[in-house]
Amino acid sequence: MREKLALPEAEWPRAIEELCNQNHIEEAAVLSTCNRMEIYVVALSWHRGVREISEWMSKTSGIPIGELREHLFILQNRDATEHLFRVASGLDSLVLGEGQILAQVKQVYKIGQGVVGFGRCLSGLFKQSITAGKRVRSETNIAAGAVSISSAAVELALMKLPEGGLLAAHVLVVGAGKMSKLLIKHLVSKGCCKLVVVNRSEQRVVELQNEFPEAELIYQPLNKLLECAGEADLIFTSTASESPIFLKEEVLSLKSASDAAAGIRCFIDISVPRNVSACVSEISSVQVFNVDDLREVVEANKEERKRKAVEAQLIIEEELKSFEAWRDSLETVPTIKKLRAYAEKVRASELEKCLSKFGDISAKNRKLIDELSRGIVNKLLHGPMQHLRTDTTNTRTVSEIVENMHALERMFDLKLGSASLEQFRSKVEKLSE
Repeated sequence: MREKLALPEAEWPRAIEELCNQNHIEEAAVLSTCNRMEIYVVALSWHRGVREISEWMSKTSGIPIGELREHLFILQNRDATEHLFRVASGLDSLVLGEGQILAQVKQVYKIGQGVVGFGRCLSGLFKQSITAGKRVRSETNIAAGAVSISSAAVELALMKLPEGGLLAAHVLVVGAGKMSKLLIKHLVSKGCCKLVVVNRSEQRVVELQNEFPEAELIYQPLNKLLECAGEADLIFTSTASESPIFLKEEVLSLKSASDAAAGIRCFIDISVPRNVSACVSEISSVQVFNVDDLREVVEANKEERKRKAVEAQLIIEEELKSFEAWRDSLETVPTIKKLRAYAEKVRASELEKCLSKFGDISAKNRKLIDELSRGIVNKLLHGPMQHLRTDTTNTRTVSEIVENMHALERMFDLKLGSASLEQFRSKVEKLSE
């Protein structure tokens, strides 16, 4: 299901644009990784927004909407915000605290900056989630011993091979991209100093050889894939191929694995879509593991994960309050600006009248009078402004702040501008469609 829904980074802007073209969606963001496909939106209508997203996902992936609905999880408001903060903090990952997901959340924010549909609210949400993720990693030991998917793949290999097997086994890595680079890094750290890398081009493998001079990395072209696989006991696959590169018939034709692997060839496939056909696992002398199987590595430290998650959750709660305070304050921003503009207009007008009566006046005295008028206005505005602002220490409810906002607008005749009225009318029209 994830394979059919997966969206490469290059397509995220297009997806945001298409989603925001729906009648009830104002902002959108896409987070698509090997382990998740998540869409975040600001919608004018909860039910209509969910329907439009579901229909878009069905149309984009070709999955019938009835089948798709069975696999969706849907969160709104605070639940959705908390989920993203947990994702960015590594609490919702296969491997607790893995750092790769925070980098992916950062990438969503980075790409979104150049897209109109990634608006103010989602920009603030993802920015705060990145802050939460950073705090969790720096203030707890959640990342101690935590690993990426690539590292988990190596740990799984150590669990499946006989004792000392990794040092004696023949290892093959298919692909030379970012994930393969991490795989090799962890393999080398575990003492694997000789492995074969099959890749379409040699240049990337040369770069890996330069980066890991302590290991012997042997390059082989793609047309030698099956030949290399026949010599390997442990095969990691991490390519961008849209279809499997290892089929059951081909694997059946390979000679048996060596004694270092007890005659069992192990495929660990960390690609999405998968590189190893599911039916390869039907072969008795072969073991096949994919991204989902990495949960086995996670479960080994289940109690430790729970303890660290409790510490992290306290930080997430603090960041949630900060985000909610910021979001709630957005409604009062126009009123704050209008009130300041009104006060400045009155101040400037009265100051000009006063100075005109003095006749000749030194620049020093003019400045003193100007500063005096500004100080008086700022002190008079301090109280009203405090009742319009909200932060994590504020005991006033949102309804109280909104009530204060409307009261000030009535008292000072701070009417909505034409642009704001147009925006409001547009929202009403969309909701009535």
